Amino acid sequence: MPNRDWSHLLDIPTFPADRYASVAERLGALMGTRNDVLLIQAEAVVALEAVATSLARPGLSALNIVTSPYGTWFGNWLQRGGSDVVNLTAEAGRPVDAQAVQAALDANPGVTVLALVHAESASGILNPLEDIVTLARARGILTIVDAVASIGGHALAVDRLGIDIAVIGPQKSLGGPAGLSALSISPKAWRHLQRDTAPRSSILSLMDQKEQWLDTGRLALPGTPSPLEFFALQAALDRIEAESMEQVVKRHDLAKRATRSGLSALGAQLWVEDHAASALVTTAVLPSSIDRDTFLSRRVIAGADLSPGVGPGTERLIRLNHTGPRANEESVLANLTAYSRALDAADQPNDLDQGLRAVVEIYRVPKS
Repeated sequence: MPNRDWSHLLDIPTFPADRYASVAERLGALMGTRNDVLLIQAEAVVALEAVATSLARPGLSALNIVTSPYGTWFGNWLQRGGSDVVNLTAEAGRPVDAQAVQAALDANPGVTVLALVHAESASGILNPLEDIVTLARARGILTIVDAVASIGGHALAVDRLGIDIAVIGPQKSLGGPAGLSALSISPKAWRHLQRDTAPRSSILSLMDQKEQWLDTGRLALPGTPSPLEFFALQAALDRIEAESMEQVVKRHDLAKRATRSGLSALGAQLWVEDHAASALVTTAVLPSSIDRDTFLSRRVIAGADLSPGVGPGTERLIRLNHTGPRANEESVLANLTAYSRALDAADQPNDLDQGLRAVVEIYRVPKS
């Protein structure tokens, strides 16, 4: 590894206090919401735990949809606070079915909170967000959406859908820093959060955030802000806004379609159908005759990013990453080349030229 001097990252000036509110508003615009937006000075898993911890209490009944380890964690956090949690666990590595959600809600009429992950980068699946939120809203149920990976890769319209709490992280599709996250909170959600037993004096306390930041004019964030992270987030927002959120989502969709087309041309087995596939990573099922660790050890191609699936049900999955700045033709071609070369090393027949042509054809289709 080259010997680099990182001293230019020292002695960073303080992030201007009057920009915190602007950053929150810009994130809200990307989320499609005019609800309150809180800035969390930690990676998004902390924001998710803060939501669960701030909401959880005895007497609260929640339907928690599990399609990855993140959903499991969220349910555990709610249970830790005394909540009655019904975990609706999808088939391992697969998206949840909206009809299964409806059946679970019908069977549990006392549910007042529903939580789900929008898109899973662990397995490359997309949950039917709009259908599920519609089911919950029709019953007056508070909705919590983990959109950490999906924002930027998929359209997120918090206010139009009526999502009460949405948690995002800038480090994936938005191409920003990993040390910050944010969440939007509706008036209905604040009513659930405002209770005498809510956690206080804690990084997990959303009421602390409300009283110490929102209610004081959104100037001084609680704790000691990290200027490096906020300057990086500001730069990421500049880049996203210059491209436009609509174009960012289209770029991810194009990378998804090109990757799926290229893999199909290679003869690879795609994990899920198109409507259930996320635009973050594309997952392919490795032939049973190939050892996954051996396959991945041969994937090294400049510009490629192949990795194993994460969580139960993904043991035979290979993820081709086209998230954030990687949602472009060059990365898609590099990923497909690496996949093909690893198949070659395993004596698996495939036609790389045909696969690459399939990718290029997707990218060369005239824009409407």
